Amino acid sequence: MYLHGSAWNLRQQRKRNSPFRIILLLVLIGTALYINQIVVPATPPLFIPTPTPTRAPESFVSEAEQAFSEGKLLPAIEAYQQAILADPENRANYVNLARIQNFAGRHAEAQKNAELALVGNGNYGLAHAVRAKALSEQGEHLEAEAAIRQALELEPENPLFNAYYAEILIDKGEFTDLEKAIAASRLAVERGPNLLEAHHARGYVLLNTGNYEEAILAFTTALAINNKIASIHLNIGVCYRAVGDYASAIQAFLDANALNPGDDIPDLEMSRTYAQIGEYGKAIQAAEQALKDAPDNPHRYGNLGLMYYKNGEYDLAISNLGLAIHGGTSESGQTIQGLPLDYGFVAQYYYTYGLALARQNMCTQALPIFQALLSAVPEDEFAVFNANEGINICRENLENLPDDGTQMPEAESTPQGEVTPPADAGSG
Repeated sequence: MYLHGSAWNLRQQRKRNSPFRIILLLVLIGTALYINQIVVPATPPLFIPTPTPTRAPESFVSEAEQAFSEGKLLPAIEAYQQAILADPENRANYVNLARIQNFAGRHAEAQKNAELALVGNGNYGLAHAVRAKALSEQGEHLEAEAAIRQALELEPENPLFNAYYAEILIDKGEFTDLEKAIAASRLAVERGPNLLEAHHARGYVLLNTGNYEEAILAFTTALAINNKIASIHLNIGVCYRAVGDYASAIQAFLDANALNPGDDIPDLEMSRTYAQIGEYGKAIQAAEQALKDAPDNPHRYGNLGLMYYKNGEYDLAISNLGLAIHGGTSESGQTIQGLPLDYGFVAQYYYTYGLALARQNMCTQALPIFQALLSAVPEDEFAVFNANEGINICRENLENLPDDGTQMPEAESTPQGEVTPPADAGSG
């Protein structure tokens, strides 16, 4: 018996493949091969940032030079740092960065970058010179002198090297170096008439030799090259004050402060200038601002104490001068290191402190101060004079008290009133 019907036919006929179906299959296979062999290798991995074109190091250098010419020191520094990141092997960028960092007062960083420029290149004169300047600004005068001599051995008549040499010798503070400093500053100007540092060095030498009018001319020439350098305004301000042009001095200090607001020195010099013309309220305000900029500097407490004393505020003078002399902790929690007795402004802090104590009838504390001044700084005529004045004040105080057996030291002379040194005397 046979079963008929397609549903039960065990031998169904095979359908013929459509030509269109075959063509479609070949297209799909070809597309898959193309994607696998061509597209996939050229496609970046997912979730990885696409690289962007990098700037040429030279573009950063141009940006830095332009910023410096405009007096924009911080942008210039940042641009040179970018240039170094783009081309770490270019030693010139390290030393040019260090040169600008010196102008900006970042001397430790300048030293580091100048030393990086010397790695593998010990005969790089400019790096030795810039390193020398950075060392000198940090008080390392002997090491600075050795470094600048290395630079000068390589290029004896380089104007920049001679400019740095002149300033380093002045800051070293030895009288025997004075003629060498003068000669170096003259050579710097002669060899580099358009060099900012040359005119700055010449002015700096003239300032420190008391030739203030000539120094003003030299600093004015430097400002004509670049009037955005705070230190030039600061130095010309000191010169204006020395010749009695107080308005110009204060304006110069304001200009310096505007260019470098975080620097305490312009405010310090303004306070001294205001005090010199008897405007003690403004002097106190400037001294307070200088202290805010350098809250751990004992000299700033000493200067503020001087201003309070001149204004007749003896209690505040005693508290601030006491911190400068003895050290301690400020109201803001700053630890202050006391200043050992020495010539210059430190001696002024001491005798003013003693005078403030004496005027508050605190002679038990004041007399040891006066005795220390007479024995430790006998060649400071202002200190000796005022120490004797303090002793006389204490003698008058004791004469108005019952005799308790206290023995007064003998004054060396009989001064008539206190004597205040010029604003530029000493250091600090």
